[in-house]
Amino acid sequence: MRKLFQILFYCQLVLITILTVFLSIRGVVSSRRSHHFHPKKWYPPMLASVASSGLVALTWQWIVFCNPSKAIKACFWLSPLLTCSVGILSLIIGSASGSAIGVIAIVCAVIQSLYTCWVNPRFEYAIKILSVSTAFPPAKTTCFVVLSIIVGVVYSSLLVSGIGGATATGTGLDILFKVMILLSLAWSMQVIKNVVLVTISRVKYIHFAYGADFCTRIAFRDTINHLMGSVSIGSVLVPIFGVIRGSSRTVSLVAGDTDEFLFSCANCYSSVAISLGTLGNRWGFVHVGVYNKGFVQASVDTWDMFRRVGMETLIDSDLTGAFCFLSGIAGAAICALVGGIWTLAAHESYAIEVSIYAFLFGYFMCRVALAWPQACVSAYYVAYAENPQGPRFDSTIPGRIQELQRHQT
Repeated sequence: MRKLFQILFYCQLVLITILTVFLSIRGVVSSRRSHHFHPKKWYPPMLASVASSGLVALTWQWIVFCNPSKAIKACFWLSPLLTCSVGILSLIIGSASGSAIGVIAIVCAVIQSLYTCWVNPRFEYAIKILSVSTAFPPAKTTCFVVLSIIVGVVYSSLLVSGIGGATATGTGLDILFKVMILLSLAWSMQVIKNVVLVTISRVKYIHFAYGADFCTRIAFRDTINHLMGSVSIGSVLVPIFGVIRGSSRTVSLVAGDTDEFLFSCANCYSSVAISLGTLGNRWGFVHVGVYNKGFVQASVDTWDMFRRVGMETLIDSDLTGAFCFLSGIAGAAICALVGGIWTLAAHESYAIEVSIYAFLFGYFMCRVALAWPQACVSAYYVAYAENPQGPRFDSTIPGRIQELQRHQT
């Protein structure tokens, strides 16, 4: 399976590149014959959105590096505000799709605000675990992350040309082409993010577990040469299982325990989601990098280890994943505002489409930028679970476990 997914990933890169070049050339020819598509009004805001996604990603990872405390607080409060701003912009655009997206964005902003209020008591521990785990980043981390973002920007710019070419002709088949390009974008950016995660988590794990320093360049080379199959599998499974896990929690909250039928259905769905989460979770990437395991086996082993040392509740309540997700949403919203406002001023009919694409590019770019702190936290948890008495661990995790146990009782 690892070899198969590695081949599939590289093949889709080649095929999408060929498709993008074909669509770009066809789009240029088509725009000269017809005048319903205006490249000078479509491409500049799109490329500006991609460029802004890179700038936002670089800036945000620098803020996280310099001041994790302010970064976490700013992320949880800025994300709802920026999402709401995107919703207002969509309503101003005034089209039917724009109104629907605007309402959805505003509802999501309200949900994010409520979630921020709910998890506010957990901020102190989230800040502490992020500060402790990222205190001594691996050598050349900044250079590695910057190069990853540059690769993402270049690849995104290539895909923009293909999307523009498909938009120029606008046939039913072109809609399928655009969906394929966006799916390729999602998988490819997830792989870039997880390559960073596997590489950095391996270096940090060796530091936490053995007190030794490992070369980031060697870890990256090993990831590319030997682990791309597992990374490709994990890049597909983790987002899907994450959505299922999140939706199961939402269903459980909505169902409550008043209606026996709804409660039993929610309980069954929650059990399935938990089982899938055991088979594929981001913590497994640490064992993928350290032990060269298959992704599913690494995820199962890691979760069994958490369960064995009583860390399940701690892992479930960890805010690192939410911090990275909301950081991606905030960055995506900024890019959507850049592209949407520009397009609204230049050519209103493109505004919603450009805003959506800009949002996606911004989200994935910011997730790539924040892969390294997520890797540090993951390595800290996994190394602690393997040896809680290790000399490089303080009272951060034991103190939090005791606090959670007091709340449960």
